[in-house]
Amino acid sequence: MDFKEDLKKALIELRKGKERKFNQTLDLIVNLQKFDIKKNNVNLFITVPHKIKDKKICAFLETNNDSIETITGDKFKKYSEKKELKKLVKKFDFFIAQASLMPKIATSFGRILGPAGKMPSPQLGILTNVNDKTINELKNKINNTIKIKVKESSIKLPVGKQSMKDEELIENITTIYNTILKSMPRERENIKNVELKFTMTKPQKIKIR
Repeated sequence: MDFKEDLKKALIELRKGKERKFNQTLDLIVNLQKFDIKKNNVNLFITVPHKIKDKKICAFLETNNDSIETITGDKFKKYSEKKELKKLVKKFDFFIAQASLMPKIATSFGRILGPAGKMPSPQLGILTNVNDKTINELKNKINNTIKIKVKESSIKLPVGKQSMKDEELIENITTIYNTILKSMPRERENIKNVELKFTMTKPQKIKIR
């Protein structure tokens, strides 16, 4: 039996659950062992083959752009109040920025975006030349990318929706799982087990052999 077969079985079981009136999210839970969170800083960007959901993206740009919600440099002052900043962080999943504005962004938004893990980052979110093409390419990339920062001995993250095909969900899961595995100091030894669950179901446990 291989991992993909086990995933398929788990999905069959999960799909037997009660029908819900909404499109449930499928969560992957990777439980770790013999892993010291303080010593090992695991910070990953993983691009998945199938989009999980459209993310709400906001851009800090020098001039307004029609293809994305924009906050231009001259509007930064509006966000000097903590209340406005908090609203902004809640409203968007992801922030991108024009490179030239980064110092200003760090000063005006860093104290809120930093702790929330939403600061525009060099890996995914800083634009040197701004045009519709680069913005749309980046938006597509962000929608297919998940960010993982390991803060505890259990990693839980959305990997797809109930409406997606099993094959698509399995491809997303294996991509994510293999990347997490490679990032572990002792690879498989650090993984206790894996669980899958829809929003409203009990988890299905998958042993790692």
